[in-house]
Amino acid sequence: MTAERKPSVGPHAVIPVDNARDRLAAVVLDRLWDRYRDRVSYVRDYETLVASHGGRFVNDHIAFRTFALQQPPAGIISLSRIFEALGYVGAGAYHFPDKHLNAIHYQHPNSLFPKIFISELRVWELPPDAAETIFHATQPERESLSLETLRELSSLKDERATDAADPTLVDPIVRYFEELPWDIPRRDDVELLNHVSQYAAWVLVHGYNVNHFTSLINSHGVDSLSDIEKTVAALKQAGVPMKAEIEGAPGSKLRQTATEAVRIDVPMREGSHVTPQTWSYAYFELAERGETIDPDSGERRRFEAFLGPQATNLFEMTRSS
Repeated sequence: MTAERKPSVGPHAVIPVDNARDRLAAVVLDRLWDRYRDRVSYVRDYETLVASHGGRFVNDHIAFRTFALQQPPAGIISLSRIFEALGYVGAGAYHFPDKHLNAIHYQHPNSLFPKIFISELRVWELPPDAAETIFHATQPERESLSLETLRELSSLKDERATDAADPTLVDPIVRYFEELPWDIPRRDDVELLNHVSQYAAWVLVHGYNVNHFTSLINSHGVDSLSDIEKTVAALKQAGVPMKAEIEGAPGSKLRQTATEAVRIDVPMREGSHVTPQTWSYAYFELAERGETIDPDSGERRRFEAFLGPQATNLFEMTRSS
């Protein structure tokens, strides 16, 4: 099943906002969603399925990947400052020693906004030839957004929300995520990295593009899709290829799975020529959140963080052979 590509109202446009900064954040996230949705056909299949059941889609979180480098400094900070200027704050840190990864997740004061999960590859832990390949392939890296732009984004919190956001601010932010931040990579470099770290190869070809968006199962609001098992079964019946396992036991505080990753054409250099090569891109994740006890109040609250071991397995969904 492949749903028709129809224009959609992004999942963040419906979030009530009370200042211009939050409006701009919602517009930026929906712009990123539009490109991701166009590339990942399983998202449109999911939308069709949920609509046919009378359910609702809420985006739980968005994930990004980066290289942790020193010259110039890069990694989580390459993206986090943009989200911090848009009102997000760090809420949890994670360490994946087997993958050579760190991650931080960010939350917005308005809980209806999705969480942001940014990971980085500790390049210095890779074999020297792989680390050198990454260093040379990413030089020169494009400049980050200016301090003036970040200051302007932050100041919007004091302005009244309108129906639109300033395109002179939105467009550069979207380009920063969607345009490759370094020169088109050499195919030999991508293949070398893929043997060492599929994550490294992914970042080299996709840069800061969205890695995945995530459906919050709890938001469906209909019995037929009320848990992750029912949703997975319905997607499989609709012909959507799914990850074989669900991460997290029934009744646990976080359960996750995903569609398989789609493959798209990306440019790579071979000698003096640039040719399209098919590479793994993105999947669509499903997350069902359980409850946990707040240590301060003793009250039961929905678990809003992440679990390292489960995320480790999901990183593998973008492996290219």
